[in-house]
Amino acid sequence: MSPESAALFQNAGSILIALLTMATFWIVVVPMLEGDKKKKRMESVASARDTMRKNRLDTLQNQARLRADGKGVAKNLVDRFSLERLLEASDLKDKMAQAGLRGQKPVYLFYMSRLVLPIGLGLAGIILLMILNLPGWDFTQRLAGTVALVVVGYYLPALYIRNVGNKRLASIIPTFPDALDLLLICVESGMSVELAFAKVAEEMGDSSVELAEEFSLTTAELSYLTSRRMAYENLARRNNHPGIRAVATALVQAERYGTPLGDTLRTMANENRQIRVMQAEKKAASLPAKLTVPMILFFLPVLFIVILTPAALRIGQAF
Repeated sequence: MSPESAALFQNAGSILIALLTMATFWIVVVPMLEGDKKKKRMESVASARDTMRKNRLDTLQNQARLRADGKGVAKNLVDRFSLERLLEASDLKDKMAQAGLRGQKPVYLFYMSRLVLPIGLGLAGIILLMILNLPGWDFTQRLAGTVALVVVGYYLPALYIRNVGNKRLASIIPTFPDALDLLLICVESGMSVELAFAKVAEEMGDSSVELAEEFSLTTAELSYLTSRRMAYENLARRNNHPGIRAVATALVQAERYGTPLGDTLRTMANENRQIRVMQAEKKAASLPAKLTVPMILFFLPVLFIVILTPAALRIGQAF
């Protein structure tokens, strides 16, 4: 091996070692610097609970205003231009709650983003498509591209909130039947509903931080709201899922008619477990259809190459 090749291999080995060292540092050290995620989320829930207790006289419709964290540039911009009326979004507070975003600050940021993003993307489209005059694009295509960027900027905040809400719900649903089993055990052992929810929130923190957060908020609402029905309905509103809505409805009926809470929780746990199994079966049934396109694009060409290449080589040698 020549000295140049040896030096090249040595440099490549050094670069590879450096990259592996950086990856090891990123995997080991960065999670340690982030801190305890569960502790941070539970402290946030505790802060929300204390704030709600200090504002017992507020109505349920004004609960989104319990935190005074909506001050700043976003709030001034939204209030000055009345963006809440101009860019009104249906069920925005419910969608924010489903995404785990509470308080007025996320609402102000949503309206500001819905104003700023279309303007920014529209200016970018005008500069890139209209002024720079891309080759091969006529005026109609450039105008349509600019309008498409404006529309994307308008709907992008709502799509982001929906995506965050779906991810949050996806982390709650797999552990929800287990939480109902724990809640059933706590209730049948003689605990009150408030203590049972608090105990389950504490125990489920390691399995699902989001579910522990929801149960902690329900515990707080059971403590200060005038009716338990409101707390159950808020739980269903914050988690737009058929299983959770059914549990909330069953708890409301048990509270109204005095039916045994243990039987209700046992039935709801079985139903939610069946829903989880059905969702798994649905994903398994859709897997062949999802694999069709990757197989056509990646597997079949390689298979044809492996089968036909020896025949092509033999034909070439024959001629």
